[in-house]
Amino acid sequence: MQVPPRASAGHWLSERQRPAHGAILAAALAGTVAAVATICQLGGMAWIAHQALVERALLSELLQAGVLILIAIAARASAISLQQRFASSASNRIRSALRQELLAHLHRLGPVGLGQSSSGTLASEWLDQVEALHGYYAHYLPQMVLAVVVPLLVLVTVFWLDWLAALFLLISAPLIPFFMALVGMGAEKLNQQHMETLGRLSGHFLDRLRGLVTLQLFQYTAPATRQIAAVTNEYRLINMKTLRVAFLSSAVLEFFASVAIAVIAIYIGFGLLGYIEYGPAPGLTLFSGLFILLLAPEFFQPLRQLSQHYHDRAAALGAAGQLKTRLERVAGNEAQNDSSACVRDRSAAAVLDQVVVQFADGRKGLGPLSLAVQPGELIALEGASGAGKSTLLHLLAGFIQPKQGQVSVFGRPAGSEPVGWLGQSSFIRHGTWAENLRLVSPDATDAELLAALTQVGLKDLVEKRPHGLNAPMQEGGVGLSGGQARRLAAARLYLGRYALVLMDEPTAGLDARSEQHVINAITQLRRQGSTIIMASHHPAVLAAADRRVRIAEGRRVHG
Repeated sequence: MQVPPRASAGHWLSERQRPAHGAILAAALAGTVAAVATICQLGGMAWIAHQALVERALLSELLQAGVLILIAIAARASAISLQQRFASSASNRIRSALRQELLAHLHRLGPVGLGQSSSGTLASEWLDQVEALHGYYAHYLPQMVLAVVVPLLVLVTVFWLDWLAALFLLISAPLIPFFMALVGMGAEKLNQQHMETLGRLSGHFLDRLRGLVTLQLFQYTAPATRQIAAVTNEYRLINMKTLRVAFLSSAVLEFFASVAIAVIAIYIGFGLLGYIEYGPAPGLTLFSGLFILLLAPEFFQPLRQLSQHYHDRAAALGAAGQLKTRLERVAGNEAQNDSSACVRDRSAAAVLDQVVVQFADGRKGLGPLSLAVQPGELIALEGASGAGKSTLLHLLAGFIQPKQGQVSVFGRPAGSEPVGWLGQSSFIRHGTWAENLRLVSPDATDAELLAALTQVGLKDLVEKRPHGLNAPMQEGGVGLSGGQARRLAAARLYLGRYALVLMDEPTAGLDARSEQHVINAITQLRRQGSTIIMASHHPAVLAAADRRVRIAEGRRVHG
């Protein structure tokens, strides 16, 4: 039987709180101490008022009670500070662990799995949705305990003073959580829509921003702007609906709390005037009556705070649904294949034994296919677009797992060790030339960096720059041609000294000069002893291969 999303998200949140359960209880305990100090403070204030106005006590007789009130105020402030510290510590611990879990999961998904989601959506999950859990763990969970313990403490105190006034509080108390729960059901659904829309908006905006040049070339900036405006307006409407529900929850609480306090105030007023002679009313004094009036708002204060944080719970449940879906998503056939049962042939650089790759939509991407690659070999994969060449490279890199069959690289599961990768798009970060080269070899000297650039024909370009290797470079390699960016990526392969290098159309779209530099880099990598497996259509690259492997419809074609 499928678990409903609401129960599933709540269970997921409960599991995440286990490492910080002690800190959450400590926050609730500190809040309880603050409540006891508040009761003592209010009792002292009521006693001073009674002694000064009714008993006509001297100021010196009230001094001791005043000192006790100051001590209670200091204790309350200290307890509240501790409560906030424990609550923040619990939330930080949980969110830090969740981000580590997300990072490990994104690493398992790899480039292929992450390619199914936009960068904006991933960034929204990492930042906004994880942050949305803060209020739940830091405020809502401790307040859930205080919303039960503190009213009970106040109710016991009021019952000791006047059982009829305690009865009024007891009758009004259940109505508030009941109506809060009704309102909260709608808030939870709206918050889930809020998180989903925020993720779509982030991805939509980032995709349009990245493709701004293309949009301008095709004169599509105006329609794209209207689309962003429409998505933003949808987010605004859902956000306003969420706020309306939150305000409604607070209004319900304030209404019932005000009515209950008004009834108690009327009862105490008429009781002190002698108009009510039922039950304990004749025994009311200024001390007991004022003490009860001061305690009545404190009875509802934890429920008020719970109402404020009830929105945090709804937001956390909405975010938990998204995060739970992300963490349960598998890469390719990750959940169906045991990667530990690989072919343990250390004499071969790579072995694929009857592998079958099937995508999530049911399409077969590869297989059954077998292939053995010897160390130092240069293997060229050839075949039509969509034949399965890139899928085979992703399999060897460990980006995806086969549904059937076994894969090993130097006798270990694919993905266990770093491999070199050269594709049609190169990763270039904002920084300097040296920083981009040292991504694969942090300890490389300037001389080694220049040697790598020499192999790909970029040394002269760097030396012409005012700051040489420390010359700035923009995100994505803005200012470099496609060939220069590809050659920079090839220089990183030379620095990394990878035992296995995978290349996906390394010369596609390059001019003759850049293409020759990439071919020279491939030759240098072979001299280093690297095993190279590349997919290519280019005759010059195919001619340099020791062996060609033709792929058609996911299968190896012999002959």
